Amino acid sequence: MALQTMNTRQQFGWVMILIHWLVAIAVFGLFGLGLYMVDLTYYDAWYNEAPHIHESIGFLVMLVMLFRVVWRLASPPPDTLPSHKAWEKAGAHMAHLGMYLLLFVVLISGYLIPTADGSGVEVFNWFTVPSVTGQQKGMESIAGDVHYWAAWALVVLAVIHAIGAIKHHVVDKDETLRRMIGLKGRPGH
Repeated sequence: MALQTMNTRQQFGWVMILIHWLVAIAVFGLFGLGLYMVDLTYYDAWYNEAPHIHESIGFLVMLVMLFRVVWRLASPPPDTLPSHKAWEKAGAHMAHLGMYLLLFVVLISGYLIPTADGSGVEVFNWFTVPSVTGQQKGMESIAGDVHYWAAWALVVLAVIHAIGAIKHHVVDKDETLRRMIGLKGRPGH
């Protein structure tokens, strides 16, 4: 049986599953690329290319996340499983809210770094996203600090989130992880 587009009360739809995994891969990929590129020197071959790729993917993730927020309002997530304890539900809710907020902080601060001089961001040379602030002396430094620490917080929270999903799958043997990879419930669940 094929997955449907919209979420149901029992299952995530393929749109949310695809967005979830694309954003997860992008976050960890951008984090790794960001750590790599800060140590590049002017003479490294990737000195200009790495930031271009980082900024371009970051902007595309921003568009996906804006769509994700709209989609979540149009297609609410499935109900929590009855086996989940109240503290697990509250923790999951706080973790999801934290990841959304941190991701937007990372994305917005990431946009403010290269646009602090008034220039736009070239997205894979397809189009330019203009600066909304114009030239702002010192903004790139503040935005850079916010971007760095928010990215670390996001990655730590995402790892905790993943550990929770694995705990539900391995220890609790419930359907939490299976629902986010598009698998139907196991017999008896």
